[in-house]
Amino acid sequence: MAEQPRSRVDDLLRNAERHAAVFTAGELPAPPALSVAIVTCMDARIDLFKLFGLHLGEVHVIRNGGGLVTEDVLRSLTLSQAMLGTREVMVIQHTRCGLMGDEDDLRRRVADATGIEPPWTIGAFEDVEDSVRRQVEILRESPHLLAGKSARGFVYDVETGELREVS
Repeated sequence: MAEQPRSRVDDLLRNAERHAAVFTAGELPAPPALSVAIVTCMDARIDLFKLFGLHLGEVHVIRNGGGLVTEDVLRSLTLSQAMLGTREVMVIQHTRCGLMGDEDDLRRRVADATGIEPPWTIGAFEDVEDSVRRQVEILRESPHLLAGKSARGFVYDVETGELREVS
């Protein structure tokens, strides 16, 4: 009988068991201590905790493909602000993002990989700084966000680790 390939999820679950066995953080309050929410890409090269010297319980992190301000991000930020007290928002996109390119081309690539045309917008963009500006503008225009006016945008360079603000 052939041996089953090792599951990465099973490895992670074993790590979670080890974590629970030594967990000592206690009760953290639900509101983030710094009253900041960060919208960023799901890219695994972006370690926000290391980048900003953060600790558990300090910020809300909302991640998706591209770090785009989607309807669901607006929903999450509204809850974050109205119910959990965040007052500042950062949007962080990055260099060498997989969404950089042509929307139709990316849609075709998804359809080729899955066998079906995606029913939603991919969110492709040609210029990361322009995209960051667009995301911040969406936040500033949202009537539901208490802190939309305080939103600021940034680009993280995945090759140098540098973060630069987009004006």
